[in-house]
Amino acid sequence: MTRVLVLGGSWFLGRSIVDAALATGAEVTTFRRGKSGEDATGVRTIRGDRTDAADLRRLAAEGPWDGVLDTSGFVPREQLAVARALEPVAAKYIFVSTVSVYEGWPIEPLTDESPVLDAPSNAGPDYGFDGDPGPSVYGFTKAGCERAVNEVFGPERAVSLRPGVILGPREYVGRLPWWLHRVERGGSVLAPGRPDRSIQPVDVRDVASFALHAVGANLSGSFNLTGSGDETMEDFLHACRQAVGSDAVFKWVTDEEWLVSQGVAQWTELPLWRTYAGAWNVASSRAREAGFTSRPLVETAVDTWRWLQSGDGAVSHERAGEQGIAPGKEAKILSAWEKRQK
Repeated sequence: MTRVLVLGGSWFLGRSIVDAALATGAEVTTFRRGKSGEDATGVRTIRGDRTDAADLRRLAAEGPWDGVLDTSGFVPREQLAVARALEPVAAKYIFVSTVSVYEGWPIEPLTDESPVLDAPSNAGPDYGFDGDPGPSVYGFTKAGCERAVNEVFGPERAVSLRPGVILGPREYVGRLPWWLHRVERGGSVLAPGRPDRSIQPVDVRDVASFALHAVGANLSGSFNLTGSGDETMEDFLHACRQAVGSDAVFKWVTDEEWLVSQGVAQWTELPLWRTYAGAWNVASSRAREAGFTSRPLVETAVDTWRWLQSGDGAVSHERAGEQGIAPGKEAKILSAWEKRQK
């Protein structure tokens, strides 16, 4: 029986990893503070704080594990302490990072070989700087966390997963939920940019599946996890309409410079809309060669809508309040756009 330790495990990706691991018959231990979310049925839960040395020693005494799956590391020096505590009792460490670690994100197309931001393994939470549109402190510190895991576990026992935008059931940021609710309201929906623009969100369950695959497979190094790029923004919005069963009509505002000039915030007011060339151009060829697969957007939309209707709410998070354009502003922009087309 595979024994895995999940650091976190009650929110979004962490919970999906737990659910997937339990479905395979694995013995699952979670390590979490217990201040938000709920413990999954069937797991052994150890309460503790990853920033507390005594808690880490107590956790390590509960090992060994075939793999650690870490969805909650953000500060390099704290990540270094966690890795050092668990190295003697874990065969492999799978760290969930982000495409934001790349120097070129989101300006330029990226591959698994693209240059990564430089951050030391003992950096604090404020290392780096926030640029516009990038890089970010978040990207710098995640890069430092990757380095910390690699330094402690070595290149053969460390795996860094670099997902792009993750969608699916239990999403707490609220990108897909906002679109689903907006499309449910029906009427004229502001659809940003070109309908045929490729987008690459990835389903949380596909990321979880590959993370578990990395435990038992002979994998090491870093892997981008993004959608195939075969689907478009139009496919995404149609998937939302299919999921909710509404009569929404999509009004495409194709002049993106004009849309920006109207004061619409990219990425938040119209979630998933971003004009930069690299935002939806991240190759995941290395992961796909290693067994990663991604499901179609319509499946993600339908399953997320089903989850939303179930009443099993997401963990409350401040970022959810950032998502979505106000109805009045949307209507005003659509009216101006229609007049502009005459």
